[in-house]
Amino acid sequence: MIKSALKGETALPVPNLDKADLAILKLLQQNARITVKEISEKIHLSTTPVHERIKRLEQTGVIKQYATLLDYTKVKKGLMVICYVSLRQHSKNAGVQFIKTINELHEVIECYTISGEFDFMLKVVAEDMNAYYDFHVNKLGQIENMGHQQSVFVMGIVKETHQLIF
Repeated sequence: MIKSALKGETALPVPNLDKADLAILKLLQQNARITVKEISEKIHLSTTPVHERIKRLEQTGVIKQYATLLDYTKVKKGLMVICYVSLRQHSKNAGVQFIKTINELHEVIECYTISGEFDFMLKVVAEDMNAYYDFHVNKLGQIENMGHQQSVFVMGIVKETHQLIF
């Protein structure tokens, strides 16, 4: 229920990935701006098959998107908070409505459905404690069906990566 609403997409068949596909993915994760020519030189394939493989990986959803990762502190988002949320009601409509609302809040940069005491884990960034307080009270706290919430303030980042290792 919530899983499909969170993703907002239909499942495509998972392609069989060979060594060349995995090598391409590894290079793209390290540098999304790498050119097809550079990839082809590194994995010893001509540019046409590399280009076709990348298109297939994009079309099948293996490559979801390309992104630029920012240093939060350098764009005035120096406070990172992990916020655990539980809902009062657990109906399909309640979950879908919560997800819709969360997707509209620009302070929430990640949202996961989780098991255990809480229903969701949010990764929230804000300029400072005052901005987070405003978000917590005037946005998050006003969401219909909001149950218990707990904020955990990130003191420092030890490891942060989006690269999957093959």
